[in-house]
Amino acid sequence: MKVILMAKYAPNALKGLIGGSDRHAAVKALMDAIGGTADSIVFTRGEYDVVVNIEVSDQVKLLGLVLAIKASGAFEKAEYLEEIEIEKVIEVARKAAQSYSPAG
Repeated sequence: MKVILMAKYAPNALKGLIGGSDRHAAVKALMDAIGGTADSIVFTRGEYDVVVNIEVSDQVKLLGLVLAIKASGAFEKAEYLEEIEIEKVIEVARKAAQSYSPAG
């Protein structure tokens, strides 16, 4: 599954970043530990400081990763978006719409 991670660094983590902490190596090590890959790491301007596109095999790995990231204290805010296959979602929605009867 493909996922977009977005995070806002905490002040102590920003100090580490300024001090030369290699975030690309850190993300690679993190993804290697859970059997995932990072497709891109982009530092941004705005609500989030960094956006990382990753791929993991399942939600358990994703949620474990997110839990570890949030528990680290390195981020004031960390969110994720799971990519979806809209065609498959629409297919299920059509089937559900045909069989669902709303109240009233």
